[in-house]
This record gives sequence, C-alpha cells and structure tokens, in this order.
Amino acid sequence: MKLSIAALVATVGSAAAFSSSSFSGSALKASSNGANMQMATGMGVNGFGRIGRLVTRIIMADEECKMNAINAGSATPDYMAYQYKYDTIHGTAKETVEIDGDFLVLNGQKIMTSRCRDPKEVGWGALGADYVCESTGVFLTKEKAQAILDGGAKKVIYSAPAKDDSLTVVMGVNQGDYDGSENFISCASCTTNGLAPMVKAIHDEFDIQEALMTTVHAMTATQAVVDSSSRKDWRGGRAASGNIIPSSTGAAKAVTKVIPDLKGKLTGMAFRVPTIDVSVVDLTAKLGKETTYEEICAVIKAKSEGEMKGVLGYCDEPLVSTDFESDPRSSIFDAQAGIMLNPSFVKLVAWYDNEWGYSCRVVDLMKHVAAVDAKVSA
Repeated sequence: MKLSIAALVATVGSAAAFSSSSFSGSALKASSNGANMQMATGMGVNGFGRIGRLVTRIIMADEECKMNAINAGSATPDYMAYQYKYDTIHGTAKETVEIDGDFLVLNGQKIMTSRCRDPKEVGWGALGADYVCESTGVFLTKEKAQAILDGGAKKVIYSAPAKDDSLTVVMGVNQGDYDGSENFISCASCTTNGLAPMVKAIHDEFDIQEALMTTVHAMTATQAVVDSSSRKDWRGGRAASGNIIPSSTGAAKAVTKVIPDLKGKLTGMAFRVPTIDVSVVDLTAKLGKETTYEEICAVIKAKSEGEMKGVLGYCDEPLVSTDFESDPRSSIFDAQAGIMLNPSFVKLVAWYDNEWGYSCRVVDLMKHVAAVDAKVSA
C-alpha cells in the first residue's frame, strides 16, 4: 500500500494503539529532553529484517540518535511490533512497544512506518531521517540507492558489502577515509568487521606477509532449513540445520579495501555451521617481524583497552560461542585458542556476534558520517 506523507501523518491518533497487555514492556531509559532530541541525529531504516530490527534497537538506546522512519517492505505495523519486541537470540525489547495507525511507538516515541517498494516514496527528508541504513540487501549500488536520496535523505549507509565502488568503511580501521564527499557508504560485512580489527592490530605491529582466513559462521536467513535447491551453490542448498557447509566468502579480500597494504596477501573461505548466532574467524598468518605468542597477546590486549576499545576485544577465559551473544564489539580475540608454529607463523582466533556486534558498527558508522558532515558544513 502506498500513501503520501500527508496521508500518513494524518493517521496520528486515528487508530487505537495495541493494548498494554499485548505490546508493552519496561522502559529502557528515560525519554530525552527536548534539547537533546533536537541535537540527536535523525535516522531511518530501509528494510526491517534481522539487521534492520537490531539497528533500530541500538538507535533507540542511543540518546545521540533519533529514529524517525522505517520502511518495512510488506510487514504491517502490528507484525513489525511483534518482530521488534521478541527476538530468539537477543531477547525481549526493553522499551514499551505499541502501534498507533502506521506508527510504531517505542518508549512513547512515534516512528512513521511505510511499505514502499520504491524507497523514494518514503519521504525520508520530510520525516527527519537524514541518515538511512539500507538493510534490504537490494539497494547496494549508488545507482539503486539514489532513490533513498531522492526521497530526501542526506546519506545512505549499506549494512552489507557494496556491489559497486561505493566507499567501504570498517569502524576502528579506516573511518578516517570518509571526508564528507561520499553519499553512499558500506559498512562491509559482519565477517569483514570480525576480521579487520584483529588484522589491523597484527599488521601494524608485526607486518603480515600473507594470510589465510576461515570463518566458522552461524546460519543465516539466506540458507535452507531442510534440503532445498540452489543452482548457484549446490552445497549451499543443503539443510543448514543439519550440516557443516563449506562456502566461499569475500570477507577476507574485502579487508584489503580498508587495509590496502594487504592487497594480494589475504584471502579466505567459510564453513556454515548449525548454530543461529555468533561466528568465529581463524587467521593463519606469516609475519614479517618475528615475535612470540605472548607478545601478540599483549599487543592486542593493549589495543583493546586503548585506541581500539569497543571495537577490538580481548578474552583470556575458556568461553564458547553462546558466551558472545549480544556482544557489541566487532572482534573479540581469544588468547587461549591461538597457536604458534614458529616466531613468524601463527594462527589467531577471534569471535564476533555476526548480528548484534555488526549492527552496533552500522549505527556507529551512521553517527560517524553525521559527525564528519557536521564538521564539513560548519
């Protein structure tokens, strides 16, 4: 259904909100005062799937952000409320969750929702959504994502690898590459974000000569629950819930977009495994500078507590995948899991919540783009 902005706004209060017994919850935080709300960056989400919903949760918990518009494809407001409130992995939303006509009401804040096939028709600018997360997986080129700008948004941040030469930014690695001149910015993939911070930390100190990466990756919605068919990837068409499935990934090569010095020196592959969240990367690297495993651990620990805090993590406990569910960091180095063959040949391991950790970086990138833009225009 397509409605004009005027028609949508006219629906305020025109429909009864969900009863408190069906869609309500305890407040996550007190509402921001008017001054803070005016200073907050206006944001929107195009696509309300796994990442779109988590990005929305993260934005709602951040007083520097204000969610103003969600384009949900075909999901009705009541189903959006249900999807947002309940999550198998990340739990029940802490905010109150209600609906009022076409508005999703979170903690009392009304957020306009739409179901436009063409994102231009959403009217992002009129709704105050200046920075939009593109999470449908469809509008991943400048040409296609231009529709979002045509709808009034200022910038588009892809929650996936770009399918053209749009700028790729991994927070904690190359955010300085954004200077305000780009309108379309990719946050790369969850695996690139899980790998690149550790790679940067190692390469800066020990000079990676060449490396191979393997990610042991949780199931995703692109896979089949039971044996299905896939002409493009025969093994990928097999049941995700009952198999370890070798797969290709461009995540390692994508690291070279954000660390160009490693071009031609790093590649990788994936194994999809029957867990529903949290993945782990295994980096086997030849180093140009001889060292010890203890020194590597010390360097990563120092960076995780200093310049890369919040992006790179350090763990010296014997943990397993579920212990990292909803971890907001991009890459958590596992000190107990790595091994070293000799002073220049090492295998390193890092965990990442491929849903929550990645979604946190998407929001961080949206905020970073807005902050740089503000300085450029000042």
